Amino acid sequence: MVLAHLDPETWTDATQTVHLKTMSNKQILKNDDTWLELTENVLKVGDVYDWSVLPSCGAVVVFSGVVRDHAEGRTDVTSLTYEAYNAQVISKLQLIVDEMRMRWTDLGRVALIHRVGNLALGESSVLVSVSSPHRPEAFSAAQFAIDTLKESVPIWKQEHWKQGSDWGTNSNEISRPRTSHSVDSSV
Repeated sequence: MVLAHLDPETWTDATQTVHLKTMSNKQILKNDDTWLELTENVLKVGDVYDWSVLPSCGAVVVFSGVVRDHAEGRTDVTSLTYEAYNAQVISKLQLIVDEMRMRWTDLGRVALIHRVGNLALGESSVLVSVSSPHRPEAFSAAQFAIDTLKESVPIWKQEHWKQGSDWGTNSNEISRPRTSHSVDSSV
């Protein structure tokens, strides 16, 4: 879906209207085949998987990025805090989905969901779910989605450890989805 009009409450294209709900740090765009969300709530992997299943799709790939106890140069990470430029997140996620649907034309459902706020070890910070008739496309599209999300969506993480905190050491300059350096460069 290419968005033709944007106002604070509604995105439209030639065939449908999609409502964008904004509540504090929560934003969600959800229609029949796309679920984009920025939220402070716990991410429910099972709910996203269940939504992704379609009768026409034989594959669902779900990626969950989880808070771990280490980072580059740090062995005692205790938690993460994510912040986002809220006004830009959903539109950037939509650009990623648009690019995915151009590269893999038979994708079923796509979900890109990211948390903001304080997250403990073991909590999911990001979910990517892609359904497709066949597994190679689902895997490739999901990998493209997470790689491009990390490169192009204005979300930042602050790492906390026993002796202090600092912004993540692997930050990237924001880029466009078309120029993403996804590991799957064959597409």
